[in-house]
Amino acid sequence: MIKNVIFDFGAVLVDWDRHYLYDDYFKTDEARQLFERNTGRKGLSSLGMCNWFLDNICTIPWNAQMDGGKPLEQGTQELVDQYPEWETPIRMFFGQWIKMFHGAIPGMYEIVQDLKQRGYALWGLSNWAASTFDRYVGPNFPVFTLLDGMVVSGHEGCIKPDEKIYRILLDRFGIDPLQSVFIDDSQPNLDGAQKLGIKTYLFTGAEQFKKDLDQILAW
Repeated sequence: MIKNVIFDFGAVLVDWDRHYLYDDYFKTDEARQLFERNTGRKGLSSLGMCNWFLDNICTIPWNAQMDGGKPLEQGTQELVDQYPEWETPIRMFFGQWIKMFHGAIPGMYEIVQDLKQRGYALWGLSNWAASTFDRYVGPNFPVFTLLDGMVVSGHEGCIKPDEKIYRILLDRFGIDPLQSVFIDDSQPNLDGAQKLGIKTYLFTGAEQFKKDLDQILAW
């Protein structure tokens, strides 16, 4: 029987996506000229240029370094040193980070609140840079006040799916993994939780999650 519900944050409770910033940037003439000069490729759509940049320069593994505790300034400078020709859009990543953030996931506050009222213990486990979470996210969304505790990777120096971060959550708050379900939009992160006996649910949206909730809680 489930007694603990553990939530990821990004794309589950709150809406963060690199495309919110860079889709608009690569629609500009300045960005197109920079892209064509640096890659020698012409005729790509703005989305095509954006995808190339995010797949090759400001990548998910690079951002994960900051989620794991590396200072933003250090991570940014290291990438600029590696790709000086891309300095302007690289520095946008954290310089204009707030534009990648579009607030709460509609409907999730109400679902979490309902779980709270029904007596479930609620926890958070997220890969997130400490400084951006502490400044822009954690203090500004009521859904986080409903959680009984949380572990944010940037504070711990390790990230999902490393076994260590799941154990930090379980040990710190005395959570029984066999009575817990972890809600995340990333299958590799769910796989990491499963190795410790935590049940998992792949989040695809609030509406479907609400439909599946009673079944999940009966696991």
